[in-house]
Amino acid sequence: MDKSLKIYVVIFIVLILGYLYLDSTKKKPINWFPSYAENHKIPYGTYVLRNELQTFLPNTTIEEIKIPPYIYLEDSTRTGTYFFTDEALNFGDAEFYRLMQFVKRGNDVFISTHGIQIDTLNFKTKRLVSNNLDEKVFFKLYNKAFKGKEFSYNREFVNQVFTEIDTLNTTILGITGYVNKNSERTEEGVNFVKFNYGKGNFYFHTFPEAFTNYYILNSENEQYTANVLSYLNPEKPLLWDSYYKTGKSSISSPMHYLLSSKYLKWAYYMALIGVLFFVIFEGKRKQRSIPVLTPLKNQTLAFTRTIANMYYEHQDHKNLAEYKISYLLEYIRTKLHIPTTTIDETLYKYVALRSGNTFEEVEKLFKFCDEIHLKNQISTDELIKLNKMIEKFKNTIQYGRK
Repeated sequence: MDKSLKIYVVIFIVLILGYLYLDSTKKKPINWFPSYAENHKIPYGTYVLRNELQTFLPNTTIEEIKIPPYIYLEDSTRTGTYFFTDEALNFGDAEFYRLMQFVKRGNDVFISTHGIQIDTLNFKTKRLVSNNLDEKVFFKLYNKAFKGKEFSYNREFVNQVFTEIDTLNTTILGITGYVNKNSERTEEGVNFVKFNYGKGNFYFHTFPEAFTNYYILNSENEQYTANVLSYLNPEKPLLWDSYYKTGKSSISSPMHYLLSSKYLKWAYYMALIGVLFFVIFEGKRKQRSIPVLTPLKNQTLAFTRTIANMYYEHQDHKNLAEYKISYLLEYIRTKLHIPTTTIDETLYKYVALRSGNTFEEVEKLFKFCDEIHLKNQISTDELIKLNKMIEKFKNTIQYGRK
């Protein structure tokens, strides 16, 4: 290794180490990913809710469900309130049918999400949009025990409201909307309902952020979460869904675990850089040149030209023409699958039908071949004419009419 290359390597290593130092000492940015996983402590995780749920519902038994509802509800003896909260929930038809049967038997299902397919129950939602940037969002529950208190949130989010509901079986529990700087409401819609189905109830709520760490740790917003949960029946076990979560709730692979730790991640990267240096410098020192093996040439064309030149130089046009006629008959047998034992008008007809040539052209070709057979010697012009007629015949088969 020459001196200049060593200098470049040292500079490169210094730059890498400097970058690693700066990256390890800089402040880690806040992760606003909408995880909703109960073991995530990021703002939009549900770690606080899951650990404080017993405080909100002190007399309720809580069970964590880590399998799909379709599998869990195979047992028709299951009872309780199935609790779902996530960014979006898309149940399959069969799975949602089992949830409906679960409710019909006298249980409850609570769903808080921005997006869900609930057309089966005649519910539809849309996004509520504010026309002015200075307006604030508000949430309000209709229960008189809450004394009409309104709650406000300081971050942007997707504010969904119901546009269609089954009014015969639905009770409106809460609303949301926007107020301007004069405390006047500009937009308003229903965002929390109870739907009676059979002996049980569905609770549909369109603001899942209320159950995340960020808002629960805010003392003002914590009360809204507690008020929403107060609608649940405390005598029924609460079935906490851990399956439908946007964020991963567990380590799914060794690589995921390795990259999830800041220090293990950089140790892994340093190992890769070390291997790269080893390959560049150590591998270059020991590598050997690989000899180039020239592949064998295809001599078929040269051999064919040699044989053709021999016939041409000896003026043996007759034998060359016989070979071409024999090859023509072999071509008809293999390409058109027509036997050439007897050459007559029936053969002409079959060959014309399968080759795309006219009956007259086929007949003319074979008549000329018969003339060649009857002669002891043929001229160069006759050989050329035969070759052209055969090539025209074959081209029509391959490419259509010429």
